[in-house]
Amino acid sequence: MRFRGRGGRGIRNSFLGPGRHMAGRTVTRADLCEAVYQQVGLSRTESAQLVEMVLKEIADCLARGETVKLSSFGSFVVREKGERIGRNPKTGQEVPIEPRRVMVFKPSSILKHRINGTVGDGLDED
Repeated sequence: MRFRGRGGRGIRNSFLGPGRHMAGRTVTRADLCEAVYQQVGLSRTESAQLVEMVLKEIADCLARGETVKLSSFGSFVVREKGERIGRNPKTGQEVPIEPRRVMVFKPSSILKHRINGTVGDGLDED
């Protein structure tokens, strides 16, 4: 991501610009809030509130079983997994695994191309 500086403050290490990255770096909520603060120009408090509101809305939609699709980024999908028989690896005893819901992220083709540094056709398959 490319961000404009704000008032002479330096850009945080998590946002080094295109083609530059830190291997193994994890971006946190605080990093996202700082990016909104730097790029949009809201106060730090407003930036944090905005990030929290967006994340809460995504989480609420997923909890209701809805698919969240972010164009050019990807889709978060909730899937139902049925009951099945598993095996305790220590004892080898069969154990029933209860039905549950799982969340899956499917990246868009644009994001896949960006991650791999390839040029895509510009069309989002999602």
